[in-house]
Amino acid sequence: MTNSTEESKLEIVMFPWLAFGHLIPYMNLSNELAKRGHKISFLLPQNAEIRLQKLNLYPNLIKFHKLTIPHVDGLPYGAETTADVHRSLESLLATAMDELYDEIKSFLQNLKPHFIFFDFAYWIPDLAREIGGIKTLFYTVFCPAVACISFIRSPDKAIFMASTAAELVKPPPGYPSTTVVLHECEAKLLPFLFHEYGKGVTFYERLKKGLTQCNAIAMKSCREIEGTFCDYIATQFEKPVLYTGPVISEPKKDPLEEHGLSNWLEKFEPGSVVFCAFGSQLILEKKQFAELVLGFELTELPFLLVVKPPQGTNSVEEALPEGFKERVQERGLILDCWVPQLEILRHKSVGCFVTHCGYGSMWESLALCDCQLVLLPRPIDHIFNARLMEKQLKVGIEVEKDENDLFSKENLCKTVKCVMDKDSQIGGVMKENHKKWKELLSSPGFMSNYIDNFIQDLYELLVEKT
Repeated sequence: MTNSTEESKLEIVMFPWLAFGHLIPYMNLSNELAKRGHKISFLLPQNAEIRLQKLNLYPNLIKFHKLTIPHVDGLPYGAETTADVHRSLESLLATAMDELYDEIKSFLQNLKPHFIFFDFAYWIPDLAREIGGIKTLFYTVFCPAVACISFIRSPDKAIFMASTAAELVKPPPGYPSTTVVLHECEAKLLPFLFHEYGKGVTFYERLKKGLTQCNAIAMKSCREIEGTFCDYIATQFEKPVLYTGPVISEPKKDPLEEHGLSNWLEKFEPGSVVFCAFGSQLILEKKQFAELVLGFELTELPFLLVVKPPQGTNSVEEALPEGFKERVQERGLILDCWVPQLEILRHKSVGCFVTHCGYGSMWESLALCDCQLVLLPRPIDHIFNARLMEKQLKVGIEVEKDENDLFSKENLCKTVKCVMDKDSQIGGVMKENHKKWKELLSSPGFMSNYIDNFIQDLYELLVEKT
């Protein structure tokens, strides 16, 4: 280091969890840091490089280090990311990642970076301390409320299993919200914390140890929207919480010609199309898939649905209810493939976004489009995103579910119509609030100021005694 740390550029290693939902946000942050001249070594599986190579805007400063993911009994040969395995096998993938310990150790010893950013590799802080001179940053790409609810209380498994649903969903003391919480029927989502996630370590232990042992926690968020949750985390873990801002990559001009999307969307009135996308990981049960498509049919509005084939089927086509295709004909388009989500959201014909509330989709919908938002979350972290958007930011409406956490076609239709009806008072309020947040998030300098301040925070961390 030079006398003035600001004069020297940082050397940073990125080591995210082996899932594109983690790799891509780490890549977006790498681009922002490289844009300001800092050097990045990005550790990633071999088969992920092709996809991330396209996102690397500064190949002279962001260097990929390809990892050979060890084979673990029970994993399909060649499996390297969560995209290659069923959710039930993710624990084995975590075991494979942990077996990279020696390779990562030797890489860090040779490079001696200033920082390593990580999330699921809970052993990184111990390793960095052993080598010496490397600061560790837990960079979380899910909403802070999840960390507050899931990792701040220290649950004892026996007490947890004996607790009632009401006790399980009760937030820890001092939690800063009464509305961004789980409902009792969602308590059944919490035992995953105690599932093994890697050999001899639970999901809870994996993340709690990383959050407890790192030098600082970084959040892909901004103070204006999630500051109270981040302050709570800083107090509970007794360490700095840094903000990177939402770090949304610049919208690319991806053509909508593919799959005939451009021509299809052009057929409809401005703001009339309902667009629904559920991300690459979410697979619905057959009954819920049927409720989803029939709910869109009931709205009588044109709709574009991008969804994986439901459980136990080989294609979306075979899972469609009888006569559905004929009934919706020209006004309904269902695809099972990658689509340029942002370009669709920004198309003049699209007026409503039915979202699974993934954290990336949450920020994109808030900052980059004007659509009305209908929230249909499934996994626990997406539920917190949905509650934040509906209850705190008041920019969307969550589809009501029953006590078994299932939605009906009638409730989906009702919610879409509520936000799309031009005379709807609720829809009007949501639109106004959405406009306010979009103006803030897309205002000149907003995102770049966050990155500049984040880098300043990194320099300050460097001069602190470990």
